[in-house]
Amino acid sequence: MSNFDRNAYSQFGPVAGRAGVAEYDQGLRAYMLGIYNHMTLALGISALVAFGMYTTGMARALFSTPLAYVVIFAPLAFVLVLSWRFERMSYSSLLGTFLAFAAVMGLSLSSIFLMYRVGSVVQVFAITAASFGALSLYGYTTRRSLSAMGSFLVMGLFGIIIAGLVNIFLQNSGLQFVINILGVGIFAGLTAWDTQRLKEQYDYVAGDAEMMGKASLMGALTLYLDFINMFQFLLSLMGQRNND
Repeated sequence: MSNFDRNAYSQFGPVAGRAGVAEYDQGLRAYMLGIYNHMTLALGISALVAFGMYTTGMARALFSTPLAYVVIFAPLAFVLVLSWRFERMSYSSLLGTFLAFAAVMGLSLSSIFLMYRVGSVVQVFAITAASFGALSLYGYTTRRSLSAMGSFLVMGLFGIIIAGLVNIFLQNSGLQFVINILGVGIFAGLTAWDTQRLKEQYDYVAGDAEMMGKASLMGALTLYLDFINMFQFLLSLMGQRNND
């Protein structure tokens, strides 16, 4: 889920006008609020679908069939479509695809209730939400450029993806623990960096309502992926399994 092209919309040209500071700040706040609203909506859809699948028993039925592999990899297909085709899609089409992605991601995430106790999942989700909020606030308010840190974190991201793939075959619990620790740290840093980057990209879309809407959705996708990945790594570290 994390191999999302983080530079996908950097090609927007600078169209921000010479508006006054107050007007600029108001527009920036509305733009960032749109990102957070879309992200929150997507998280809500994913949570409802995941919990609904679990409570109805459909999750257990689904993940006992070969369809489980389709459900697991389907969100990646949605991310690739959104990343590669967003410029050619209308805002309404992009929104529909984004919400469909959130629902499919909920199907995939329903498997966590088969492995972890519900109370533990809720607790880790709350911890993730609090941590994400603090990190995103830091990224939005800091005057320090996080660009150098971002480049380092992206390299680390590819590193843990490769390590994770290798550990599928090794099944080494020690290596998995290290991957989980690094994963939490990397996505914590990416949350702050992505927030700052999205804030700076407002200059490139300001004044174009269609482009602002589409950039808002793609920004929501980026932060959604940061949140979900941090949540899953934290759950692997702190979650209480059903068989414990």
